Amino acid sequence: MKAIEIRNKYLNFFKNHGHKVIPSAPLIPENDPSVLFTTAGMQPLVPYLLGEKHPEGTRLTDYQKCLRTNDIDEVGDNRHLTYFEMLGNWSLGDYFKEESVAMSFEFLTKELGIPVEKLSVTCFAGDEDAPKDTVTAECWKKAGIPEERIYFYGKDDNWWIAGEEGPCGPDTEMFYDTGKPACSPECQPSCDCGKYVEIWNNVFMEYYKTKDGKYEKLKQYNVDTGLGLERMTMLLQGKETPFDTELFAPIMQKLSELAKVDNIESRRIVTEHLRASMMVITDGGRPSNVDRGYVLRKLIRRMSRHLNKLQIDLSELAGLIDLNIDILKELYPELEKNREVIKQVIIEEKDKFMKTLAHGEKEFEKAINKAKQENKNVIDGQTIFKLYETYGFPPEITADLAAEQGFKIDNTEFEKLFKEHQEKSRMGSEQKFKGGLAEQNEKTIAYHTATHLLHKALQIVLGEHAKQKGSNITTERLRFDFSHPEKMTKEQLQKVEDIVNEQIARDLPVTCEEMTLEEAKASGATGLFENKYGEKVKVYTIGDFSKEICGGPHVSHTGELGHFKIKKEESSSAGVRRIKAVLSD
Repeated sequence: MKAIEIRNKYLNFFKNHGHKVIPSAPLIPENDPSVLFTTAGMQPLVPYLLGEKHPEGTRLTDYQKCLRTNDIDEVGDNRHLTYFEMLGNWSLGDYFKEESVAMSFEFLTKELGIPVEKLSVTCFAGDEDAPKDTVTAECWKKAGIPEERIYFYGKDDNWWIAGEEGPCGPDTEMFYDTGKPACSPECQPSCDCGKYVEIWNNVFMEYYKTKDGKYEKLKQYNVDTGLGLERMTMLLQGKETPFDTELFAPIMQKLSELAKVDNIESRRIVTEHLRASMMVITDGGRPSNVDRGYVLRKLIRRMSRHLNKLQIDLSELAGLIDLNIDILKELYPELEKNREVIKQVIIEEKDKFMKTLAHGEKEFEKAINKAKQENKNVIDGQTIFKLYETYGFPPEITADLAAEQGFKIDNTEFEKLFKEHQEKSRMGSEQKFKGGLAEQNEKTIAYHTATHLLHKALQIVLGEHAKQKGSNITTERLRFDFSHPEKMTKEQLQKVEDIVNEQIARDLPVTCEEMTLEEAKASGATGLFENKYGEKVKVYTIGDFSKEICGGPHVSHTGELGHFKIKKEESSSAGVRRIKAVLSD
């Protein structure tokens, strides 16, 4: 069964069970400070999980484009991916455990044809915060899973929460038995030997974890599920890795034909990073030295480095991009529309990297000469790491060049420094997600409303071309990216600030209406990332000043915002400017 068939079966199944199909949100989140990229299907639905009314109702389903950056350096093995697709279905205060389990079982066994004997499930074992989830276990028994294949685990395995505070609850996970021999008589789904592969996770949000660590019952119980498309495709096709499926295999084969020195790890890295880069660029990402731009830069440069390792001429990149778009355009039609932009961005970044490598070689020569003067025949790990971290110079190239001149390298010290660097990066990524669902509070809601006023004020001062390109909100400030070709003058910034504060002083009412997308456009509402909207949308109107399609939530009157102050205006990327601003009492 191909990936597109699995996706379509999933969406149609849940549509037939009363769910509205909503579009995938972009990889680059709108108004979410907690992560660099959309990392899960629940992320764009945060307001609705917390009680906001969704315009499409209480039963939703979609496929969500996701990118997780924690394991970039692990890509190249037989399972890690940075970009992946998550299939999901949600109940926003509608059905709960019994119906969720029944539908999951029906989809796996009837729609996908997975034999019941291939399935095992896990449930929450219970602790001092919440009881053992015998309800879900009974639901699985009723559905058809025998008791001996129902396992109970603690919070580390069967409890979900985003961050340290917010909605949370027990989850139940479904596992596929690959048929591989058990590693021991005690082998079960918690084992990492490869016999059992997790395929689906249903989270039952029935608690709220407070700041002081207490668990309180929620008024609205939600169901949030996630099924990985690439993993399911691999298993149903009986393949060993995702790279053996139609999503990756043609590129893997092409790289094998082009490579002068074959290396399966390098081919996987090129294949995976090329797809991930294309998806990020399509959703508006551009390479830079900070945040998500840095991640994109790293993906493209790591891909280029491994093309070099395969001894494939980098001029082949354009053809590889074309081939990849042809493979994936049925799943992601937006790739076809952005074909030329994708090529331009990737090839320009590749060219910059080649210049970086040339600069790194000069720094390497300095290091070699210094070592010679000190009568050493080893390049220390600190030097290797500095070349890598500061100049983007790959350690394997350092090793090759050193060997050519009769030098060894201290790889042990480099590995130690590199692992420390990885750990810091991983902790930084986790910190981005730390706030999670709990980040929606009075402050962030106020800042979110202020972005609407800022957006309109920028268009009044600069012109209609000043469209929102992204935003990031914390409890301390707002950051707003918009299209504009040049630095704003002090006078323009002051004028924007004055207009925003004037609307706050007017204490304008903020109202919300639900309508179709066509009705919203006809009413004069502006819309951002229009491909993410479903049949119905929410339109927020701020007095006679602003009207935008938006998920919310917002304050009820602009007078609640306080004083608006622009702190900084700077470049974000080519043709995009960035404003940082604060609200004060």
